[in-house]
Amino acid sequence: MTDAPVLWSGGRIVTGDPANPRAEAMVVHGDRIAFVGGAAEAAARAGAGATRMDLAGGTVLPGFVDGHAHVVMAGEALLRAPLTDAPDLATIQERVQQWAKENPDAPRVLGRGWLFSAVPGGRPTRQMLDEVVPDRPVYLDANDYHSVWVNSAALAELGVTRDSSDPLGGRIVREDGEPTGHLEETAAQQLAWDFLGAASTDADRDRALRAATAAYLASGVTSAVDMALDEPSLAAMVRAEEAGRLDLRVVAHWFIHRTADPGEHLAQVRHAAELAQRHRSERLRVTGVKFVVDGVIDGCTASMLNPYADGRNADPIWDLETLAPAVAAADAAGLQVALHAIGDHAVRIALDALEHARRENGPGDRRHRIEHLEYVDPADVPRLAELGVTASMQPVHADPAIRDNWAAMLGDARAERAFAWPEMTAAGARLAFGTDAPTAPHPPLPNMFIASTRRSALRPELPALQPHLALPLADAVRHATADSAWACRAEDAVGSLRPGLLADFVVLDRDPFAVAPDALLGTGVVRTVVGGRST
Repeated sequence: MTDAPVLWSGGRIVTGDPANPRAEAMVVHGDRIAFVGGAAEAAARAGAGATRMDLAGGTVLPGFVDGHAHVVMAGEALLRAPLTDAPDLATIQERVQQWAKENPDAPRVLGRGWLFSAVPGGRPTRQMLDEVVPDRPVYLDANDYHSVWVNSAALAELGVTRDSSDPLGGRIVREDGEPTGHLEETAAQQLAWDFLGAASTDADRDRALRAATAAYLASGVTSAVDMALDEPSLAAMVRAEEAGRLDLRVVAHWFIHRTADPGEHLAQVRHAAELAQRHRSERLRVTGVKFVVDGVIDGCTASMLNPYADGRNADPIWDLETLAPAVAAADAAGLQVALHAIGDHAVRIALDALEHARRENGPGDRRHRIEHLEYVDPADVPRLAELGVTASMQPVHADPAIRDNWAAMLGDARAERAFAWPEMTAAGARLAFGTDAPTAPHPPLPNMFIASTRRSALRPELPALQPHLALPLADAVRHATADSAWACRAEDAVGSLRPGLLADFVVLDRDPFAVAPDALLGTGVVRTVVGGRST
């Protein structure tokens, strides 16, 4: 190691290390932390030849580990028409039309983030988009990324007609037999996304990865757990790594597609195991597989033990009989299993599948996880700890500004137990925080604001929802750093600031623990450091 040590001092260092929670200075040598402690000892250890970095009164935190992200998709979203804060149909139409005008050579008009509450009756139609863009296909991803809203030109491009069959686990929404322009779950994935993926180029994906990486690093995220890795995204990451441009650390779960053939599921698991052996670097590591067991509450596609307010319910995308053998195979192969489960019925199926894998394969350090857990039956909360399952959750999904439709779909007291983070930890489960970008904004500090206040980062003037479920800020930060690192088997590399770990950290312009909660929304990221290098 020939690099001169770097002495960071002149501010506060919040280490995330229970044995040494606060420090005055830190010494970095090469890509690793050499010392964390008092200013005088740090200066002595660094030596006269050290490079000195003045924190100028700022605060250092461990780099955030986004526990659930979709990295390339997040980059793609940054390049599309933004619709998350569009309050009504007129605003959505205006932004879609504006994007079309600003991108006249784009073969398709692309947008992301629309909310059901902004659409009349929560029922998007092709005619609403035809009014503003009749001549080019329009594809708008819902905020939850579980459905796509398209216009008539897009339906024609996809070949979707009244005679088209619904794919397994999805639905082409229809009225009087005719497609309305709303594609749900696997219909969105297999019809719209697969088509768009085939139409995009390596250059498009490289550009999206660069956009995502820059955005994550600018907000203090140094690692991300990618929860739907596919071949094109993996290839983009490999190209970036080989070129020395993968500045964001990525730990990935390979996406397992639901099919009618159980043998195909096992083949996908075997492929993921091969990828896990092939990609094991500090910048890019394939660690496991991802199953989407159900949909989302906003669209009434999450699978619930009791019906929604209008009497509807949704079947799971993966029933237990089909899911359990695939999960057991992944477990036997040493892969980490991540299961998207939002509704309480889906959570139960996920837990049952993980319990089946333990019976089949015996004890071990698995670190399997369930993603989202937006509503969990009280009887199933203790099972998370019993089975050693990480609760991987996203505070930003609890933002009161986007909760009206969510609560209306349930229509009962279940909404009062939404996103019950303290229940998970009180039961002894490990809790990891992420953002699920691009279904929600990627910056971690607003995520911490929501977690510690149950208030809205989008509209801070709104009252808190279920404030009794808020967490102390220090706990929220731990769940987004050290616990997220542990959940992806990276605790010996990142997530806290200890000698021997990688020098991944963020410098903030103030101490978030010493200011009022609202100040979190105005806290600035001065710099982000990955492996000892400022990005």
